[in-house]
Amino acid sequence: MCGICGFYGHGNTEDLARMNAQLHHRGPDDGGVYQDPTHPLFLGHRRLSILDLAGGQQPMWSANGQFGVVFNGEIYNFQALRQELEAKGHHFITDHSDTEVVLHAWQAWGPAMVERFNGMWALALYDRTCQQLFLSRDRFGKKPLYYHQQGSQFVFASELRALMQHPSVPKHYDQMGLMKYFAYGYVPAPKTLYKTIHKLPAGCNLQLSLGSDRVEITRYWRYQPDPFTSYPKNPEESWGEELRALLGAAVKRRMIADRPLGFFLSGGVDSSAILGLAAQQADGASLKAFSIGFEEANFDETHYARTIANKFGLDHRIDVLSMDKARALLPEILSKLDDPFIDTSLLPTYLLCQQARKEVVVALAGDGADELLAGYDPFKVLRQAHWYHRLMPRLLHGGVRKLMDLLPTRHGHMSLEFKIKRALRGLGHAPPHWMPIWLGALEPSDLEELFQTQVDPAELYAEAVEDWTSCHETNPVDRTLSFYINHYLQEDILVKSDRAGMMNSLEIRAPFLDIELVDFIRRIPWQYKLHKGQTKYLLKRSLEGLIPDEILYRRKKGFGVPVGGWFRDGHLPLKGLPHPPMLNPLAMQNLEQQHLHNQADHKSFLWNALALGHHEKQHTSSQH
Repeated sequence: MCGICGFYGHGNTEDLARMNAQLHHRGPDDGGVYQDPTHPLFLGHRRLSILDLAGGQQPMWSANGQFGVVFNGEIYNFQALRQELEAKGHHFITDHSDTEVVLHAWQAWGPAMVERFNGMWALALYDRTCQQLFLSRDRFGKKPLYYHQQGSQFVFASELRALMQHPSVPKHYDQMGLMKYFAYGYVPAPKTLYKTIHKLPAGCNLQLSLGSDRVEITRYWRYQPDPFTSYPKNPEESWGEELRALLGAAVKRRMIADRPLGFFLSGGVDSSAILGLAAQQADGASLKAFSIGFEEANFDETHYARTIANKFGLDHRIDVLSMDKARALLPEILSKLDDPFIDTSLLPTYLLCQQARKEVVVALAGDGADELLAGYDPFKVLRQAHWYHRLMPRLLHGGVRKLMDLLPTRHGHMSLEFKIKRALRGLGHAPPHWMPIWLGALEPSDLEELFQTQVDPAELYAEAVEDWTSCHETNPVDRTLSFYINHYLQEDILVKSDRAGMMNSLEIRAPFLDIELVDFIRRIPWQYKLHKGQTKYLLKRSLEGLIPDEILYRRKKGFGVPVGGWFRDGHLPLKGLPHPPMLNPLAMQNLEQQHLHNQADHKSFLWNALALGHHEKQHTSSQH
């Protein structure tokens, strides 16, 4: 796991050094830089050594010196690709570096190489002869990649704060980017909070001819459901066996490392499945598992984590996130966050990574299962939401919302009152807008007050609408799955995982995002993902006998954090934090007061405002 950066155009080695230094936490083991002797092209790299510790230094060059690469990530099928390339006559220098496989794959297949990769990556490959720079990001965007392009100036980096170390990068907020931040809880690619800074979308390549003003972006992959048209005699058994086998193979691939490796264990289905399958391939006592608990009983799930740890005889560590510990950690976390987003579970995830890094350098986690297999609560109410939206007159809907707003606000974990109010908030809008409104911080009417301007929902939720309408399957479950996979997973869950891990120099691997497994899952009809209200139905059936039923079929909690109560009780103050001048301070104060007096639950907005305030604080201080 690493950090990469570089630029073409104005700048010097001092600029590159500052950029690279900002990525030290992503790669504390080694660093390398390159300056082209004849062109203003600079590459930088920080390395967290996982494979081939003696080799693998970057930038890495082909034997003939034509191609150089800086690479962040892991190619899990690198051994098979290496064998295929050696059969074609390629000669390798390193013992088992996946980075060298990337170089040879480029020489053999060019840009099409990424379609053969099973892994996670962000990379920049430089062709000295053709004077071209090629950037790529993995299918799910697990590894981040930001860039700025203006005229012939091009700058890229793994993180915003590294990119902003280059003097040519303007730091002007983009109003629509900020609106989307509060609407979704994150800024969907390719936009960012800034006008001239972009994210390379997941599943995309970027090509730049040096000296050209044109950046060409092409998409090589995007999730689309493609359900089987013929069924086996017993789908639960046949598909379940294949699902379990593919997940087991994905876990095995991700257990290859030259540094100590461990597992995150929440006590839920996904992490338990990964550990159960890993325990079939290794002695349970040799497997290290890490869990986080909470002082608030309504949020704590460590009982279930202990159940799994005891079943497989794991070496198990549990830490507890207290209010005092959260308050102590929060300034450090938010100052490092780089690109803010809505997910408050960043707090326990950071602590989990911090705890794990004391003993391991690599950890396997259950990211992706809920998105791929319909694991979230909103999937359970799609049918009812459809009929409510179709039959309830708009005027009556407004009355129902006002009536429900009279219910006292509770700050427990996913309370019934919270779910009802969230559902009604979304149902006042078109179906393609439901998910971002259910999950985001503010709806359009709130944003109009916050920004003091009219908001067009079609523009605000353009990404969600495009995903809804371009989904090949027209049923609401597959369309909702597409939103979760192409947006929420990529812009929230994986960002949280990457940032929390990299802040602690810990690599996090996600077996559920193995492309062979994903290609099978997307062919499973939605009725076997959500079956009679049972989420992740086929996965749970496939794990019976391996994972106890009390884990498989218990009510899902998720990695919730009691920040609503913390804000109400004054433990997380917004006072004194700077914010972009385009935000209306009176509207912000009104939303905060509604939350403090239990008139509404605005914890998502308050967290977004808190994260943005710390981001602005860092942004302002870096300019002086």
